[in-house]
Amino acid sequence: MDKKAHDTLSFRLADMLLRLNNGETLNPQQLAQNYKVSVRSIQRDLNERLGVLPLKQEQGLYRLESFYLGKLNLKDIKNFATLAGVSGLFPKLDTDFIRAILDTTISQAYDIKGQYHEDVSELKPVFQLLQTAILQHQTVKFLYKGTEHHVEPYKLIHHRGCWYLAAGHQGLLKAYKLALLQNLHTQDIFTPNQTLLTQVNQEESIWFGVKKQEVILTVNKQVAAHFKRRPLIPAQQIVKELADGSLIVSSHISHELQILPIVRYWIPHIKILSPDSLREALQQSLKEFTSTY
Repeated sequence: MDKKAHDTLSFRLADMLLRLNNGETLNPQQLAQNYKVSVRSIQRDLNERLGVLPLKQEQGLYRLESFYLGKLNLKDIKNFATLAGVSGLFPKLDTDFIRAILDTTISQAYDIKGQYHEDVSELKPVFQLLQTAILQHQTVKFLYKGTEHHVEPYKLIHHRGCWYLAAGHQGLLKAYKLALLQNLHTQDIFTPNQTLLTQVNQEESIWFGVKKQEVILTVNKQVAAHFKRRPLIPAQQIVKELADGSLIVSSHISHELQILPIVRYWIPHIKILSPDSLREALQQSLKEFTSTY
């Protein structure tokens, strides 16, 4: 599934979840017109992708059972919409696992910060061990790139296609790629560090503890609507809309990899105004790329 198709599906599922959670009765024919898809697609959404929820069907209409109304918060809806829209996002996408994710307690162990996904079908034992460790505040020990680490686990984060463990190590918050963890096992009970927990919940990326720098960009009028519709760069703020329809946009990043791939994707419609070092890094990467052809 490409990014555009996934974004459209996740938006549709999130919207339907929000309506169901608010007690609305859904008409597949009307939804098909609203989302500009076939009735068959809507029925698949309701019967398969959202089928783990206690939906009641009467005369072709769907509603959430009364005992489940209002149970989902906005973060639950966002995460489940992403989960239901991408079959390979989690290690085993079965009914029990999805229902567990929707459980308020278990969902505290997870966060989704990206759209693409890696194949984690072999990592189910890792997910289960870390989920338990996070919720029961157990330290974990593992080998990572040949070095032993003893850490305090705080969150499992899906960021730009890969799963990471956000954990405290020697008083600092760090991110570890799940696929690289070896000899993983739990150890002692620890008291969560509230400062680190707040940091992991507020940070938009996995570059924890790195000082952010402001980036100023121009976005021309041909693509301005995309940036006005939703944030496409980290911590995006529209500073000014110019008379010709172009935008001045600011971003705050911890690492150049958070923004350079996005800028390259939108060339020639987007330019870096500052800082000079980031603009020079972009120019150098383009020179290296063109020199190979």
